[in-house]
Amino acid sequence: MALVHYPVYNKAREIVVSSVTTLDVHDSSRICRTFGIGTLYIVTPLKTQQNLVDRIISHWKSGYGATYNPTRKEALLTSQVKNSLEDVVADITETSGQRPKTIVTHARDQSRSIGYDVMRNELKKDEQYLLVFGTGWGLEQNIIKKADFLLNPIKGSEEYNHLSVRAAIAIIMDRLLGIDR
Repeated sequence: MALVHYPVYNKAREIVVSSVTTLDVHDSSRICRTFGIGTLYIVTPLKTQQNLVDRIISHWKSGYGATYNPTRKEALLTSQVKNSLEDVVADITETSGQRPKTIVTHARDQSRSIGYDVMRNELKKDEQYLLVFGTGWGLEQNIIKKADFLLNPIKGSEEYNHLSVRAAIAIIMDRLLGIDR
């Protein structure tokens, strides 16, 4: 899974680098571990933000945090930072020998969006997949256009639609990989 901080939009629909938050790193790692996702990639080209992510991961993997909270350590063991989405795809391709199919998320209806039941069946195939989440006000349009799959947006019972990325990740992971009860 990739959590993309660039290229994303801001409120004015300008392409920006959004800020990495420590909560997104912690919570997204924990969600990925809960649903058996191999690696969480935090995508940002800014060295200061890359250093922040590396410090967070290091603290929980080998610093005081590793003994203080072993379950947090376990969740962050496979989390890493990359410069770009292209670097993520290259890493997955190199380690698995197969280029991943990309699945992107979006908060607005799109004509080519597919349902979670369709995607859940697709994930049963012997393929590599990369689920991509955007921060800020969403992924830059070219990422969406190039994606192999675009998921339906999450819709609540109200018109209001502004979930945190952490909440969206948890909901979508449950819909795609959760155990039906």
